[in-house]
Amino acid sequence: MTVTDPVTSTSPDLAAPSRWMAWRVETVALVTLAIPLVFTQLAGMAVMTTDVIMLGRLNQTALAAGAIGSTIYYFAWLIGAGPSQAVAPMIAQSLGADPDNREAVRTIVRMGLWAVALLALPMAALLVSAEWILLHLGQEPLLAKGAGQFVSVLAIGMPFTLGFLVLRNFATSTGKPRAALWVMLATILWNALADYTLIFGHFGFPRLEMVGAGIATASSGIFSFVAMVAIVLLDPDLRAYQPFKGLLAPAHRLLAEVFRLGLPIGMTMIFEAMLFNVMTLVMGTFGADQLAAHQVALNFASVTFMVPLGIGMAATVRVGLATGRGDMAAARLAGFVAMVVGVGFISLCGLAMAFAGRQIASLYFGSPTAQETQVITYATQFLMIAAAFQVFDALQVIGGLSLRGLKDARVPMIIAGASYWLAGAPICLILAIPFGLKGVGIWIGLAAGLSVAAVAMGLRFEWLTRTSNNPEAIPV
Repeated sequence: MTVTDPVTSTSPDLAAPSRWMAWRVETVALVTLAIPLVFTQLAGMAVMTTDVIMLGRLNQTALAAGAIGSTIYYFAWLIGAGPSQAVAPMIAQSLGADPDNREAVRTIVRMGLWAVALLALPMAALLVSAEWILLHLGQEPLLAKGAGQFVSVLAIGMPFTLGFLVLRNFATSTGKPRAALWVMLATILWNALADYTLIFGHFGFPRLEMVGAGIATASSGIFSFVAMVAIVLLDPDLRAYQPFKGLLAPAHRLLAEVFRLGLPIGMTMIFEAMLFNVMTLVMGTFGADQLAAHQVALNFASVTFMVPLGIGMAATVRVGLATGRGDMAAARLAGFVAMVVGVGFISLCGLAMAFAGRQIASLYFGSPTAQETQVITYATQFLMIAAAFQVFDALQVIGGLSLRGLKDARVPMIIAGASYWLAGAPICLILAIPFGLKGVGIWIGLAAGLSVAAVAMGLRFEWLTRTSNNPEAIPV
């Protein structure tokens, strides 16, 4: 098979005379797809960073309320994001099996949007109850009230945010990953303007503070969805699938598959996210300096993590396309190429963290005070550990997303739960408290949990695509 479309249609020629040629062709296809996905993820981080900056300029209480409110919002988002993310491997496998079957793609998109609509009410109930939940978790009443005001309004935008995710996965799986990037870049501007206008009361609008922040963020979700719909309708290639045709017509089997695949995906993300949230709370018991250093190191690691995350999302599509064709050799190659590319990039970041950690941490402060100098010292220690942490994080996310391309979701969910909560969390607590390592112990435990997940995900992918099961698979 020759390569006519490096993103969506084909795989490397497995009869090529050299393994190097197959790797080179697959690498080009992967990177072509991954680059806009990486920048889309970074753009999403920019939207969230804008909210943090604007609330910080309002006052410290607003910033703290927004932070704790966001934990409730993020939990609800993870539940809905699972079914939304299931759309990508389903479309990829469908197109791999029959590139001309637009009806199947259209139905998958439709059922993805149905899943979002069905989850909208329970997620809204959770978000509207944010103040009550936070009060019962022992948060200060003033912070719980501000967080409740912020998060309750977000219930309006949540379905649109998840609807955008469905359409983004549709565009990515059909070879149009840049569509979502342009939308996210426009959303950054929309969100910044809305925050500035509604939080502080500019341009004749009332000063709404926390409620204004919620309206701005919710409206950004609505904006991104509407903009994505417009692009789908205007782009000839995307419009050809007619994804909104027969929108109200049910397809029970595919809807069930969206949930059967999507709910474990959501739980996998929740297992990892909650580990980091819980350990951030534990870090807070060691003092403000270590907590601030933890946030600095975690923020930098989160930015660099967007690259392997984007590569992993591309791997979902590449593996899914090959699997749909019944070409497990190409699926195996796609997954391992993604792992090598992701680890190669993140290793460079790890070297920077290991040898320039103090300089990186210093970027977060202007002229550091004595207390901030102590924060920088702690952050430098954490970044040293993060150098290894990130390699494991890249492997586990790319391994997990490659498995998603095989529509393998339940076992990765179990792997994530065991890795993070039976290995990572206990190691964090044992090293941090009885051994007295505090923040360093937390970071070693996080790295340990990620390493277990990385090894298990990689072995699972290797087993499902191994050469003994597929004689034509290219050795890696």
